[in-house]
Amino acid sequence: MTDMTDVTITQGKPEISVVIPIYNEQAGLAALFARLYPALDKLGTSYEIVFVNDGSRDNSVSILAEQFRARPDVTRVVLFNGNYGQHMAILAGFEAARGEIMVTLDADLQNPPEEIGNLVAKMREGYDYVGSIRRKRQDTAWRTYASKAMNRLRERITNIKITDQGNMLRAYGRNIVDLMNQCAEVNTFVPALAYRFARNPTEIVVEHEERAAGESKYSLYSLIRLNFDLVTGFSLVPLQFYSMMGMLLSLVSGILVLVLLVRRLFLGAEAEGVFTLFAITFFFMGVILFGIGLLGEYTGRIFQQVRARPRYVVQTILQQREDAPAPAPAPAGVEKRTVGRRHE
Repeated sequence: MTDMTDVTITQGKPEISVVIPIYNEQAGLAALFARLYPALDKLGTSYEIVFVNDGSRDNSVSILAEQFRARPDVTRVVLFNGNYGQHMAILAGFEAARGEIMVTLDADLQNPPEEIGNLVAKMREGYDYVGSIRRKRQDTAWRTYASKAMNRLRERITNIKITDQGNMLRAYGRNIVDLMNQCAEVNTFVPALAYRFARNPTEIVVEHEERAAGESKYSLYSLIRLNFDLVTGFSLVPLQFYSMMGMLLSLVSGILVLVLLVRRLFLGAEAEGVFTLFAITFFFMGVILFGIGLLGEYTGRIFQQVRARPRYVVQTILQQREDAPAPAPAPAGVEKRTVGRRHE
């Protein structure tokens, strides 16, 4: 088992913190390290990189530990005891990070690390939140079109103007991160939450590359699930829309019943309209089932919130001691220490 150290850092705070969630990324980590550290070194300012391992089942933890030994001065590794999701990993990274400018980056190299400097330069102009728009997406066609369609729908419902919500290369000011760290939401969408708190947000265009290695962790179901969380977490419009639709359908169904009653009284019963009635009935049943599912979505969020369980559990943090320039390898078999973190 990888040896682990958990201590508190009190040395000077860096200007930039880069937070990177990791989940089964062993195939691409070497390429990420080879580009990320030189790109940050060229900025000529103090920085740290906070990797958050989100319960990887491959060899990612060992690779991250080796990188920590190679660059302990600027590398920190937060290890979860299980898989809690990309956005929980980012929030854990925000809580551990110390920089004045926070940058989130995926580990798959679809967003070039060389673009971090452009986000930092924009933040220095006085913005407190800098989003990014992929210049030419290197995703499959269905993912591109589905993402654009969901973006348009999400913006109409939540009034959150994020041009490219699927792109995690973003920069946040310390004030925004501090506010997000105070939130206790069990399910959230980090870019949208930051947009709510931002006073002066903006976006820039960045390059986009094909995934360096491995496979995407987002399936069609995951994308649908993510957008449900985003919409129900930031807007009551779906419930309000369903309420208005329910009133409208009730009115229409009442008129239909009245028409059928008058028809039966004056023209007599007839069998030709049976299938029409079936179609109308099935339509109403579909609307009712959709409404039940929508109400269940909001109720489920309330249920998860009132349980007040920790949003994630940090197993260990690998970080450099203030009095130890370079961490020496510890004996194997170090006992794990589980730390439950709960945001109040």
